Amino acid sequence: MEYVTLSNGVKMPKLGFGVFQISKEDCEKCVLDAINAGYRHIDTAQSYFNEEEVGNAISKCGIVREELFITTKVWIDNYGYEKTRQSVLKSMEKLKADYIDLVLLHQPYSDYYGAYHALQDLYEEGKIRAIGVSNFSPDRLADMVAFNKIAPQVNQVETNPLHQQINAQENMVKRGVQMEAWAPFGEGKNNMFNNPILKEITDKYDKSAAQVILRWLTQRNIVALAKSTHTERIKENLEIFDFQLSEGDMNKITALDTKTSLFFNHQTPEAVDGFVKMIEERKGRI
Repeated sequence: MEYVTLSNGVKMPKLGFGVFQISKEDCEKCVLDAINAGYRHIDTAQSYFNEEEVGNAISKCGIVREELFITTKVWIDNYGYEKTRQSVLKSMEKLKADYIDLVLLHQPYSDYYGAYHALQDLYEEGKIRAIGVSNFSPDRLADMVAFNKIAPQVNQVETNPLHQQINAQENMVKRGVQMEAWAPFGEGKNNMFNNPILKEITDKYDKSAAQVILRWLTQRNIVALAKSTHTERIKENLEIFDFQLSEGDMNKITALDTKTSLFFNHQTPEAVDGFVKMIEERKGRI
């Protein structure tokens, strides 16, 4: 495993296992499979509805807590100082954890300043080892860095070969914020796994498209989150540290960038409307 060192000195595994869209019924087994395969970084969220199952796996896995890096994210409806604080303490209970390694604000809407102030206090109390944000655009991230006592240590954003976030990464590096990728495979959209350029590279290294994508991200010094419910693919996605992409192959992948999200643009009014609807649908469930 390779690691990055966050601005506060905390070491974070470059490859994590994400549990987005893994059902409560499957989550505990998948996390146990991932840990048994060698993953030490698990990424969940309040809005994934599977924190308890992640906590069950952590308590059963037999790995000492200090060797694991656990991330969760605060949902929008829990923003505001007091609600955020209480929601993180609740997440700790669900995760069966005395501390959480990284807590992120999930979306850049509503009272994220009040929420972030709660994360700062929990960080200073030792309940969180690192704090950050998710889906924050360069301007909002610059704002958070400039006007908070503790700058976000991580920003988790959609990053994949078709939406590479090169300018966003430059902004994060400039401000000492670690970039982390969600949807590194773009959920297979635009036939990504069969892209001819990626196919050419996978044949050259005798690796899968998923392995090449994850290696491309880690070589950009981006923390990547891989997700699968299949044991063999969980193991396969971890096998990316025994090869290195050449500069030429990195450049070929760079040429695939469309600079367009495969999902939606967080900076549009329509995105806000969509999250308002999502908040209403999830009320009482988180």
